Amino acid sequence: MSAKAIDKMMTGVLYLIAGIIVLLLAGLLGYILVQGLPHVSWHFLTSPAKSFEAGGGIGIQLFNSFYLLLLSMVISVPLALGAGIYLAEYAKKNWLTDVVRTAIEILSSLPSVVVGLFGFLVFVLQFKFGFSILSGALALTMFNLPLLTRNVEDSLRQVGFTQREAGLALGLSRWETVVHVVIPEALPGILTGMILGAGRVFGEAAALIYTAGQSAPALNFADWNPLHIASPLNPFRPAETLAVHIWKINSEGIQPDAAAVSAGASAVLILAVLAFNLLARWGGNRLYKRMTAG
Repeated sequence: MSAKAIDKMMTGVLYLIAGIIVLLLAGLLGYILVQGLPHVSWHFLTSPAKSFEAGGGIGIQLFNSFYLLLLSMVISVPLALGAGIYLAEYAKKNWLTDVVRTAIEILSSLPSVVVGLFGFLVFVLQFKFGFSILSGALALTMFNLPLLTRNVEDSLRQVGFTQREAGLALGLSRWETVVHVVIPEALPGILTGMILGAGRVFGEAAALIYTAGQSAPALNFADWNPLHIASPLNPFRPAETLAVHIWKINSEGIQPDAAAVSAGASAVLILAVLAFNLLARWGGNRLYKRMTAG
């Protein structure tokens, strides 16, 4: 066979493999959405869950998921920015830096259940935070921080060195060059990585079972004082998230409509994760076009 024929054949094989993967993914997502969307309604999204009766919703679990996500990103984003800037702009090339990067690679590949057990031993037991939103947020920080740090470092390294030289030639200090030249240029990639990281932790369950807990006590949405026990903003209350709720229903749910609640909650979770991914692509592309146009 000629080289051109072999090239066409292998290209066709690659397209076939890609098509099979896309069909499997579309089939899985389509099955979840077809089974779950008929059960999704405003009442379902806003009403609290019920343990022994039919007609419960996911309102508290949905709020817990977004609140825990917000708290974990507030903790992890500044740390990831600082670590990524240091590794990309200031860290010297030596064995210590190589060890740090290797540690980041190892931590980013840890199973989430291992992170959850670590959070249970350290935050729940050692620090005595108990099963709480704060314990879950810290565990998610440990889970997400290596990936965010790597994303920030890679985004900064993709900025050309000539732009750094231009900033220094204008009389800017090294830090001013990083802040006013390098970071704005790398911002689309950093923003995309942050949103994708948020979507990743939004659907996390294993790490939160051992840290945030498996209960969703009733909340008083008229009381936003974080010091009150029934306040939605209290970081020391247990908080069952949407992903944990799905796992709990499928493992030990005894309500009559457990299958419908599980299907509806799964559809909502899938749509939320898809929204995070689409927002990352749209936001990154839009920000990049605005910066290149300016």
